Amino acid sequence: MLKINKSFSVCCTSFLLQFWEVLGDEHGIDITGNYRGDSPLQLERINVYFNEAYSHKYVPRSILVDLEPGTMDSVRSSKIGPLFRPDNFIHGNSGAGNNWAKGHYTEGAELIENVMDVVRNECESCDCLQGFQLIHSLGGGTGSGMGTLLINKIREEYPDRIMNTFSVVPSPKVSDTVVEPYNAILSIHQLIENTDETFCIDNEALYDICFRTLKLTNPTYGDLNHLVSLTMSGVTTSLRFPGQLNADLRKLAVNMVPFPRLHFFMP
Repeated sequence: MLKINKSFSVCCTSFLLQFWEVLGDEHGIDITGNYRGDSPLQLERINVYFNEAYSHKYVPRSILVDLEPGTMDSVRSSKIGPLFRPDNFIHGNSGAGNNWAKGHYTEGAELIENVMDVVRNECESCDCLQGFQLIHSLGGGTGSGMGTLLINKIREEYPDRIMNTFSVVPSPKVSDTVVEPYNAILSIHQLIENTDETFCIDNEALYDICFRTLKLTNPTYGDLNHLVSLTMSGVTTSLRFPGQLNADLRKLAVNMVPFPRLHFFMP
């Protein structure tokens, strides 16, 4: 059974939590980590995204990282907070201040070895490590700066493993920080060189879907998060359930990427 280590930079905490809720529902895992499902297919490939701990409890293969403690506190206190392994919460104290250089060279660089220790620990628990998935935002300082630093470090240490990212791309119409375009440009260069598959998530496109397709007059962030989590769930379905088509990250890259640098997907 192939196992995939999940590594997250939590700058998009709300849809990350919703993603794990959707995964739990699809695999029959409740918020305490116990299996409550009714189909053997739910457990057939559950080791791809979950570790089985003591008493048949399932723990997400997830590492949550941020440069300020507030995000981690909100995850711990959320409905599915108890599901995550406590050792896999890693945070700094000062934040990146929406500054790519702070996340990549100063604040993030001080924390990166702690993150890599946890990544190695997760990798050692895998039977056959296939790759990494990173969820991050390109608009802030942590997701863009430290996120790309983490990608570089993982690429150095595991050069033959697949690197897959879900990257939230900033939009001029849906923006709360003036430096978002700079952070995104600095990050995209790193993504071109060091990732194998990048799924681009655009807030403006999400709003368009809510208005035009779902006919919502006033979409909330909850609606956007739900849309993103369902998209991510759909993209990863072939990894989590038995099937012939795109059954692993490498097959997905073989079928979808015409040239190595052209690996940006619009889900």
